[in-house]
Amino acid sequence: MQKSISFLCFLLLAVLTKAAVHIDVTKFGAVGDGKVMNTQAIQTAIDSCSAQGGGKVVFPAGTWLSGTLLLKTGVTLYLDEKATLLGSTDIADYKVVDGFKDGLGQAMGYCFIGAVDVQNVGLEGLGTIDGQGKLVRESGGKDRRPFLIRFVRCNNVSVKEVRLTGPTAWTLHLFRCKNIIADKVVIRSRGLGNNDGIDIDCCEDVVIRNCDIDSGDDAICFKTTSPFPCKNVLIENIHIFTREGAIKFGTESAGNFENIKVKNIEIMFAREGGIKLFSVDGSKMKNIEISDVVMHKAHLPIIVRLGARMKTFRPGDPKLEVGSISNVKIRNVKVYDGDWIGILMSGIPGHNIDGLTMENIDINVTGKGTLDDAKLKPEEKIDAYPEIYIFGRRLPAYGMYLRHAQNITMKNVNLHIDSTDARPAIIATDIANITLTDWKLSTNNSQEPLINLDAAKNIALTNITPSAKPATFLSVTGKESKKITVKQSKWGEKAAVKLADEVEKGTVVFN
Repeated sequence: MQKSISFLCFLLLAVLTKAAVHIDVTKFGAVGDGKVMNTQAIQTAIDSCSAQGGGKVVFPAGTWLSGTLLLKTGVTLYLDEKATLLGSTDIADYKVVDGFKDGLGQAMGYCFIGAVDVQNVGLEGLGTIDGQGKLVRESGGKDRRPFLIRFVRCNNVSVKEVRLTGPTAWTLHLFRCKNIIADKVVIRSRGLGNNDGIDIDCCEDVVIRNCDIDSGDDAICFKTTSPFPCKNVLIENIHIFTREGAIKFGTESAGNFENIKVKNIEIMFAREGGIKLFSVDGSKMKNIEISDVVMHKAHLPIIVRLGARMKTFRPGDPKLEVGSISNVKIRNVKVYDGDWIGILMSGIPGHNIDGLTMENIDINVTGKGTLDDAKLKPEEKIDAYPEIYIFGRRLPAYGMYLRHAQNITMKNVNLHIDSTDARPAIIATDIANITLTDWKLSTNNSQEPLINLDAAKNIALTNITPSAKPATFLSVTGKESKKITVKQSKWGEKAAVKLADEVEKGTVVFN
């Protein structure tokens, strides 16, 4: 997949470099003093460039004030290092580009720079595009929040080296586009709600690399706000600081997510989660690989949720059946400072997360959970908006809570805590065909079991090493539980193993 994407990017760059026309916006009367409104002059330059077969519309040093600009086929905006393309502070200067409703039901689609149904377009140069989002919001943009950049149904899109800042809503939104490359983009989009960094929405053949994102909302977010898929995507070498999620799939999830690779990610801070996979509107999520991720601080490092909210986002789009999550691989993740819980994964009754592999996972969490926390029973919340707080900020396990899942393999996992914790390390319920191998766990400081399994079938626990002998190594409940094997696990036989009355004798076997 990676080779095919790289080849497409090569072809894209070859197409874009054929453009020979360079048009200076000053030739059409634009003034770079930050005061003169240049919308008409710049748009005329764009139209003229496209009419001549395409090329670059050049912004020399200066501050170029404008309202909504629409790119045309063959046109790349090129910003000098000392150039700033500045968004108007008057919401009346912005237009809707292919409107829709987001996951919260808010009308969206206004934008500063847009492109619809065109090809061979882009943004380049070391200059800045500043949407002045706070001032736009104050001018009446609260309900019409413009995106900074929006490409809709475009083919061959290139965004390189520019600095994007000050959006009123999402920073860079790509919807139903094909053949996209974003390279060395710097995003500074904090200050308002919904200031996402990059949103990849129903797009195909995408490469995003070498970017630096500091966002008020999700940093990189895969969405499907229509029934079209998001597929064949490579994300690599990204530096992230975000007030929300770092790498997020969903919540808008009406189309499938397929063949997506995310690697070499450094997350300095992610308040609302590091790696987040949500299928709640019918999407089939499959063939996802996430690897080589370092998180310095994240409230919930890994969350996977299959739900049944079943929203649609555009008139006429059909409601789908409950989706699926399968063939997901998460490898080589290091978390220095997590909170709440290390890993949270939950399907819903009758719809399991099915087919997930984790390997080489090292998560440190705060701890300090109480006996009251350990007794919590998270609600199902089948149709709820998915977020890390979907089941509350107090959770019954410190390491992993797993529910409604099957065919899960997790190897070489280290879950440890900063302080004492009364909660189990692992709670899992309604699970089947689960293999946990080479785990290291901090031992809890209570009579609660280290591992608590409920309605668990065909479970293999191999080489599980607590930091100290737990009061109870394993507890099993639920009459459905059977075929649980414990092998080469330190203190597995020597520490207490508790079987509820409804569990058949011989359910747990030591090898």
